[in-house]
Amino acid sequence: MIRTSSDYRDAIREDRDIFMDGERIKDVTTHPAFAPAVDLRAQIYDMQADPQHRDVLTRTVGGHTNTVISTVPFSQADWWAKRRSNERVYRQLGGITSRSGDETIAELWSLRDCRDALVDMDPQFARNIDAQIKACQTDDLFRISANTDPKGNRAVQPGPENPDALLRVVKETDAGIVVRGAKFETAAPYADLAYTKPNIANWGDTLPDEYAVGFVCDLNAKDLKFICRSGFARPGKERDYPLSNRFDEIEALVVFDDVLIPWENVLFHRQPRAATLIRSTLHRYAAFFFVHRIMVFADFLIGAALLSCRQTGIDREQAVRDKLTRLSVWREGIHAHLTAAIALAEKSPAGQMMPNQSLLFAGRVLAVSEVNAMMHLVRDLCGGQLALMPSAASFENPETAEWLENHLSIGADVLAEDRRKLMAFTRDLINSEYASHKLSFQLFGQSPPHAHLATVYHTFDWDGPLGLVRDAAGLEDKTDRNEPATPGAAACSDWLAPHMPHRQRSLAEFDALEENLS
Repeated sequence: MIRTSSDYRDAIREDRDIFMDGERIKDVTTHPAFAPAVDLRAQIYDMQADPQHRDVLTRTVGGHTNTVISTVPFSQADWWAKRRSNERVYRQLGGITSRSGDETIAELWSLRDCRDALVDMDPQFARNIDAQIKACQTDDLFRISANTDPKGNRAVQPGPENPDALLRVVKETDAGIVVRGAKFETAAPYADLAYTKPNIANWGDTLPDEYAVGFVCDLNAKDLKFICRSGFARPGKERDYPLSNRFDEIEALVVFDDVLIPWENVLFHRQPRAATLIRSTLHRYAAFFFVHRIMVFADFLIGAALLSCRQTGIDREQAVRDKLTRLSVWREGIHAHLTAAIALAEKSPAGQMMPNQSLLFAGRVLAVSEVNAMMHLVRDLCGGQLALMPSAASFENPETAEWLENHLSIGADVLAEDRRKLMAFTRDLINSEYASHKLSFQLFGQSPPHAHLATVYHTFDWDGPLGLVRDAAGLEDKTDRNEPATPGAAACSDWLAPHMPHRQRSLAEFDALEENLS
């Protein structure tokens, strides 16, 4: 089923306890801080029904039309379709969104890979996972992922003195579990559902198991509160801050004040082993969408820098071209990792097709670790005018407009207004409060940088280089510790082997897997 934008707006107009800057927000669809983000999501829903975009964004099977993004990936073709779908959305929107629902759907695919282990803990968990994935394909709701804890003192585990430091179960009833605590999340005030799960806890024997819980929460549920950060939108200043006023997606501290979660929405409960397993596989698929979004951000950086250099005529200088090339090398590195992750995709434990894990997570490190440096490179290329350009109102005032036109036009080809527009766009992209927020989001949006590196460590095929050097140096195997390899880590080598095992899975088998899911 494809949802309409009006259905979406009606659903999030329910009475919610939403607060920003000390004010209770009555209607997120009309409030100036929230309306732009709501409009973005509504635009995606409209695109899905538009004949111009429908064939790229949706897929019809057996008379049922669902989104391409929600389709469980069983083949490389599924991933190419998802990438085309996201690129169409980004191009049509004309900017970068933090989240459009795709990452949360992907996190549920990771849950499906854990299904067999969860069956051993409680068969109901697995049935609930299947139902949630099926619902993603049929209801087209806007799902988000409640991930980040309000950290507190991480040196102290939750206990009797601070029991609500992490989200926890406080009661079980016939209807479901009652949870208390808080999570930070993007877009929660104007989304439908949140996949909520543990984050930073050390799941050892010392942590009470009431903290090991994961569930899907209806964001219209009673006793939820949303305490939002201040918005970056500046009504009346849209021409000076074109990105802040269109693409600011508000984060909120979502407070669970003894919220009832129905049993059918509980994905695991009182299972520290499940919490560990799910955290370790959470971004197996979702990282693809995260990295793809940074690649589009790289295109914005390159476009802004190149246009500025061409307007001022410095693009002919070799030093400038060297810096532009550094930007392009970073962008193409991200592109190469995404492309290779699909080309060398791996079969998951549940028979799904997951992007090659080592390549995907190495690409995430490349993308995230260089964002700050690349933004600074654009500042260097654009020069001081980025911080000095007068506002749009000055270009309209008859007393100042003529002077600005005279001094800021660059020949007959670049009028002062074009120069102003580019500087306003670029300032909002890399220099504004909104830009600083986006940088922090990209650095920590999925996990902190040290966790990105740890994931690469656990997915890289260390045995390949070790074996190469052992053979070349004539060493015995006992000369190192022979730690067990991470399952699936050697996927690149497997793909290059003569028997090509991943290609042998027939389309009929993938169809059967999808049919079983349905």
